[in-house]
Amino acid sequence: MSSKILSLLLLVPLLAATCDKKEGMPIVEEMPLTYLALGDSYTIGQSVGGKERFPVQLAAKLQLEGFDIGHVRIIAKTGWTTDELAAGIASSNLTADSTYSLVSLLIGVNNQYRGRTVEAYKPEFTALLNQAIGFAGGKKERVFVVSIPDYAYTPFGNGSASISAGIDAFNAANREITEAMGVRYFDITPISREGLNDPTLVAGDGLHPSGKQYAMWASLMLEGVRELLNK
Repeated sequence: MSSKILSLLLLVPLLAATCDKKEGMPIVEEMPLTYLALGDSYTIGQSVGGKERFPVQLAAKLQLEGFDIGHVRIIAKTGWTTDELAAGIASSNLTADSTYSLVSLLIGVNNQYRGRTVEAYKPEFTALLNQAIGFAGGKKERVFVVSIPDYAYTPFGNGSASISAGIDAFNAANREITEAMGVRYFDITPISREGLNDPTLVAGDGLHPSGKQYAMWASLMLEGVRELLNK
């Protein structure tokens, strides 16, 4: 047997191993996608089970869409303000080289609750959003921001107009910054404002969203996040 024929015979199995048997197209093996969620009680899912947190429910819905979500990491704590989230990130093992396929940011309710100003919030939120983009490998198209829900529409908030006005002011600021930076923004606040009409949207603590409400957030985000992952 000539060396040329032998080489061809050895090459054929290698080609077959890298092709899809049905379509004859190369199989592209991708590493599992990773998701980093940054925030406060609304991201960690205060008063709901771990599987009911919105990042976990969103990842589960993406999994059903065919995306291999290998890991969801949450850096969030109940009560955190923007500066406390920044400190939490700094004390984690995240580095400038830490890269995720998808990054979300939801922060600001505790700034409002503690009476901090929107003007003080803006630069801190901007810095956090820049960090989020960095954790996405500089790909702003893989980052999204979630609006602050309105806790006035809970038994704790008791329909307070001043709470709603404060939430609106902070959301106007974070939306303006997010859109100016070319990052996707999801407005879930209208969903949260159904909390007094539908008590099942509020967790047992009378303040935070229930797993049902988080599921509604995830459904609202799904199509847009799918678009981000396809970029």
